[in-house]
Amino acid sequence: MNLTQQFRSLNYKNFNINMTEFVNENKLNSQTNYLIVTSLQNKYTYIFQRKGDSWIQLYKWICTVGKQLTPTVKGMFKITGRKIGFGTELYSVKYATRIIGRYYYHSILYDKTGKYIIDGRLGMALSHGCIRLKVNNAKWIYENIPDGTTVIIA
Repeated sequence: MNLTQQFRSLNYKNFNINMTEFVNENKLNSQTNYLIVTSLQNKYTYIFQRKGDSWIQLYKWICTVGKQLTPTVKGMFKITGRKIGFGTELYSVKYATRIIGRYYYHSILYDKTGKYIIDGRLGMALSHGCIRLKVNNAKWIYENIPDGTTVIIA
């Protein structure tokens, strides 16, 4: 079964109620000892670590997701790389970890020099599709989550 089929076959009964139950009831798998789940509705990103045959929640972080015109991609993915940062003439971000294609977990927005926060809002739907986190949370993912880690966004 491919990732799209796996994503569609999940039982979402507990998805926005109890994320630990959701990941364990669905017997989710990851090539690594970590699993990331982001709730677009609740605007939280959850980090899980494998303990034996189950997942233990390490962190629950508020995040910002894509706005209606540029929504965050939904599905099941594998982490596929990272960049210390990127940006444009208008903004920059730090600690970017690739979900798929142009979609990343990364920091809140900084000016193009990376020195000053220009948009630190979290818990909203206003990005171009990436998932924004506090800098220390984006850095933790960047430094600790290996390629191949399963990500679920719904």
